[in-house]
Amino acid sequence: MTDEQGNTNPDNGRSLEDLFKQPFEDLPLEEQVAALRQRLEESQGEAEEHRGAAQRAQAELINFRRRADEDRITLQQYSNSRLIIKLLPVIDDLDLAIGHAEENSSSVSWWEGVKLIQRKIAGFLESEGVVKVKAIGEAFDPLEHEALGTLETDQHPPGYVVEVVRNGYRLHDRVIQPAQVVVAREGRQSNETPNETTEAQGE
Repeated sequence: MTDEQGNTNPDNGRSLEDLFKQPFEDLPLEEQVAALRQRLEESQGEAEEHRGAAQRAQAELINFRRRADEDRITLQQYSNSRLIIKLLPVIDDLDLAIGHAEENSSSVSWWEGVKLIQRKIAGFLESEGVVKVKAIGEAFDPLEHEALGTLETDQHPPGYVVEVVRNGYRLHDRVIQPAQVVVAREGRQSNETPNETTEAQGE
């Protein structure tokens, strides 16, 4: 049955809205059960919606906090990277000068002070998370190495670094200066042609 407002009720034709307006004690037991069941389903539906919205909001908050922590850590780690990059050429020149002096057996007392400065700078770089990129004896890696040329050699397999022209550096997990290197290449093959080799074997 259909009422004047077009709402139907399978029991007696009265709408659920009319049932809700009446005290439960004035309704038949079956209508009370139907009304309560309807209200329970609606409340459960609303509760599920609110629970889902709360879970999504909580997940978004957790993701936001994680990204904020990651951004803060990254900012702390790389905040001084520009200064370090500007210092690297000076550090390389100092290493080169000390290496040249040691080759010439320099034993001047003030030179020991220069080497002490070098060690302090190395300690500072290490404390900031700066390490040298491994090069000599390592397979060429375009992400860490910059090839300036090749060299024919039997000391290293082809494609491996045999000489470092300029040191490379990594700040934490990021390469801030690739190492400039020379890479080993295969030696020249024999000048004999296959026919010449076959003839020589036939003789």
